[in-house]
Amino acid sequence: MGHYIIQKVCPPLRSVQIIGNKVLIIYGIWLQILKKKIIPVLAAFFVMGFCDIVGISSDYMQTSFGWSSTMTGFVPSMVFIWFLFLGIPIGNKMNQWGRKNTVLLSMAVTIAGMFLPLVIYSSATCIVAYILLGIGNAILQISLNPLLGNVITDQRMLTSSLTAGQVIKAISSLVGPEIVLFATLHFGNEHWYYCFPMLGGITLFFGLWLAATPIQRETSSGESVSLGKSFALLKNKTLLVLFLGIFFMVGVDVATNYISSKLMTLRYEWTPDEVKFAPQVYFLSRTIGAFLGVFLLTKISALRYFRMNILACALVLLLLMFIDGHAILNLICIGGVGLFSASVFSIIYSLSFQEFPTKMNQISGLMITAVAGGGVVTPLLGMALDLAGVTAGLSVILLCVLYLIYCAFGVKIQS
Repeated sequence: MGHYIIQKVCPPLRSVQIIGNKVLIIYGIWLQILKKKIIPVLAAFFVMGFCDIVGISSDYMQTSFGWSSTMTGFVPSMVFIWFLFLGIPIGNKMNQWGRKNTVLLSMAVTIAGMFLPLVIYSSATCIVAYILLGIGNAILQISLNPLLGNVITDQRMLTSSLTAGQVIKAISSLVGPEIVLFATLHFGNEHWYYCFPMLGGITLFFGLWLAATPIQRETSSGESVSLGKSFALLKNKTLLVLFLGIFFMVGVDVATNYISSKLMTLRYEWTPDEVKFAPQVYFLSRTIGAFLGVFLLTKISALRYFRMNILACALVLLLLMFIDGHAILNLICIGGVGLFSASVFSIIYSLSFQEFPTKMNQISGLMITAVAGGGVVTPLLGMALDLAGVTAGLSVILLCVLYLIYCAFGVKIQS
């Protein structure tokens, strides 16, 4: 009888023990990471999420200046097009400046842009503010992602840490629209641009924190690599597929943020106070998805996780395109896109580092160039909205997701 009880009870107990051991291992790994002064580096990812205010703030710009959807669709371009021009040059200069110094430079540019509309408010100064926000964010993403490599050497933990950075970025993306709404609620819709100096103050805080944190500078030859040599890396088929993967992933992210509130307005005639929940649902779901990725990517192959999530993302996007009778279901689908796409950027980024581990700065600059996808996809989406409505706009996002499915199953990297 005792033997029978042991047989029945011990297996479940053993399973619980195994799960408990895995949890302790993950906890222990992250405890070691925290001891490596990574907190201010990860905290800087919060500034990276400020670009995502373009979704809700573009609505206020459209109202304030009487712009069309096509014209408003170029607002994200003002932010994200700089990734195309700055990615490789800054990646090369980073060899001379150092990663940490480059991050601090990015924050200084962002701070300058965020305080400009407070001094002089006009459509021109708001455009310049978005441009400087984009330039600062481009430099930040080029330098901050590889800066994690200064404190983390294990490849799987680097992927997990990049995803942790995306969690913090997603939280920022969730908080950013709230800052815009805070400005409008306390100062009126006509003073929506007060959100800019608020974001500038937060950037200043994180910049000072990082500046005060000693981080060992990476070893670099200081050699400048030509634009041609950087793009020559794309002759590697795997890197080319990943490069385009970043391009279309950022397109999905920015376009979903951009269309979410407009979708609820056009389909259900939601008021400005109601439509704010659409981007909030998207960013909250993306935060949850990125948080799950931090832990699951320590146990699951990055490529396998990529494939599962991007297929699920395509499914919920198809539902969003063709099921327009229920507002709540639409919100769930918007959230689903955020949930399942949350870890894709960091996975693609880490896979590119694996392909050329000795050229991390150069690869970072090259891959960040592809973030310009956010500035290319949204104008196309805006034109589709004006010409043929919401379903046509969503089809632009679906085309991006279809490429990401090809990327997930087409790359050949051990992860």
